[in-house]
Amino acid sequence: MNVTEAVAARISVRAFRPDPVPGALVREILELAAKAPSGGNLQPWRVYALAGEPLEALKAEVRANPFGEPPEYDVYPPNLWDPFRTRRFQNGEDLYATIGIPREDKPARLRQLARNGEFFGAPVGIFFCLDRKLGPPQWADLGMYMQTVMLLATERGLDTCAQEYWARYPQTVGRALALAEDHMLFSGMALGWRDADHPINTLKAARDPFEVWGELRGF
Repeated sequence: MNVTEAVAARISVRAFRPDPVPGALVREILELAAKAPSGGNLQPWRVYALAGEPLEALKAEVRANPFGEPPEYDVYPPNLWDPFRTRRFQNGEDLYATIGIPREDKPARLRQLARNGEFFGAPVGIFFCLDRKLGPPQWADLGMYMQTVMLLATERGLDTCAQEYWARYPQTVGRALALAEDHMLFSGMALGWRDADHPINTLKAARDPFEVWGELRGF
């Protein structure tokens, strides 16, 4: 599989098989991803991968606190505007349509949202953290690292789902990771093999055509 094929094949998987992923394979992906670029070669990422008992213990804590904690940052800006608002709304509608949950069924939608706290059944949960004193450029670097992780996983036949949902549990995750106080949680990620029979994994999020967001000048 080449890079173009991995980019085309990657989706956000929200139903995984429980089959374990070898620790050596997880480490290989995380180490190779560190080739991702970062301004000044700061390499701002700090990464934790959980499986087995540590992962189950964390999930149990989340179940005991379904309402979460005050987040350390807003995943979306307040009063989201168009075209971003419409894109987010449509993605949600498309997602819930795959599993037959209508908009008016709020309890069912909340139950599906809570599946984030189970890593959608994935056997590996990964957390991406960084020093609190770093700024937006380093957040962007961390995003590039995460994208590299996802593409490397796809190349190896694995699947992922990036989860900023975990911003809702900074204290719980911080305790589970023994995260230093001068570091903060940015995002989580589910890693494993998709359940190919689950309808939710049929979703391929729409993308606007190039003309909506791009220009070529001087060519």
